[in-house]
Amino acid sequence: MASVSIDLNADLGEGFGRWQLTDDEQLLSVVTSANVACGFHAGDAATMRRVCAMAAERGVRIGAQVSYRDLAGFGRRAMDVPPDELAAEVAYQIGALEVFTRAAGTRVSYVKPHGALYNRVVHDEDQARAVVDGVLLADGSLPVLGLPGSRLLETAEKAGLPVVTEAFADRAYTSQGTLVPRGQDGAVVTDPESVVERSVSLARSGTVISHTGEEIAVRARSLCLHGDTPGAVGLARRVRAELESAGVRVEAFA
Repeated sequence: MASVSIDLNADLGEGFGRWQLTDDEQLLSVVTSANVACGFHAGDAATMRRVCAMAAERGVRIGAQVSYRDLAGFGRRAMDVPPDELAAEVAYQIGALEVFTRAAGTRVSYVKPHGALYNRVVHDEDQARAVVDGVLLADGSLPVLGLPGSRLLETAEKAGLPVVTEAFADRAYTSQGTLVPRGQDGAVVTDPESVVERSVSLARSGTVISHTGEEIAVRARSLCLHGDTPGAVGLARRVRAELESAGVRVEAFA
């Protein structure tokens, strides 16, 4: 079999105050990249500091997971933010996380939008441009992680930023290669066997079966494992084990 590699990323630090959503410590023993919430959809200063310290100790790369300012909606509500304001808020979030990565002896390694913003910049050129402007304002060398074929990655590449393609084993795809909106039935793949099988297929062949039954190409360098689903840690461990059994090297892209 040809040698292939994949990065495993997960959304971490998604707590606020006394409320905790993800098992950050356990997931950091599995993933190679951590998308850390920067306080706009989840996360606070103490949580960011703690997760950055744990990630640095384990050699896990740290990415800024930037979002619309929407704590109440967990960043999953559609919002119309003026481009100049969004660019400033993206830069602000990256800068906040950078403080804690430096304190942990490392740096922010990449940027990934979250939730509604992630889905918006697949098609919306103005919002994609605003995110890219925010990244450039913070650090013009940071890679941008996103959906293959998205406006975000297209705009980032034109601006000279490194781009990294991402796939989701536990999210349903349309026949066009985009994610089925979370509000639709079947948008989240919950069967563990299916998630594991899809992970290996995405890594080995760059393909996945869409929600309507077609095999579609999804070429990705990183695979996202959601940490806010029941049994997330056990499933993440299974995915990594099966990938390595299939001859896939699990390693960070950054």
